[in-house]
Amino acid sequence: MVLNRQTIRHYLTLTPPLVEGLTDPDIQIQPNGLDITLDQVFLLDGKGQIDFSNQHRILPQKKPIPYDNNDCLHLKPGAYSVTFKEIVNIPDHLMALGRPRSSLMRMGAALHTAVWDAGYSGRSEALLTVYHSEGISILKNARILQLVFFMLRGKTQGYDGMYMYENI
Repeated sequence: MVLNRQTIRHYLTLTPPLVEGLTDPDIQIQPNGLDITLDQVFLLDGKGQIDFSNQHRILPQKKPIPYDNNDCLHLKPGAYSVTFKEIVNIPDHLMALGRPRSSLMRMGAALHTAVWDAGYSGRSEALLTVYHSEGISILKNARILQLVFFMLRGKTQGYDGMYMYENI
């Protein structure tokens, strides 16, 4: 079952709230999800490595890209790491999937995300890929992702990986 606007509003009143740091809930809460905003954009520096057990996992370094005087970034085609402004707190009976807002796709860019597992809490990251040959401009706090929350059939063991409480 997907959470609707009214149910999302209810979960925002709990302790901890489903999402902390919303700029304007009336704008960000959608009929079937919640818009999440851009905080920072990073260049990836160095190669990464992934394996089965994570014993040999290597993540590239990230270099923040500074905003101009108008809180705007002008991004050339390529891959960027982004962090979101809001902190997400998923209870043990929900999970979420993130989808890019359609305006971002219509500009020639995409967001690639993973699953927000039950029990996860943190300021999440995603991969922003700019495909448009002329690049894009994006303002700080732009709504770029919609989180869609799903009710699980029951409680589950919560997330306990290395990204718990990331970027907080």
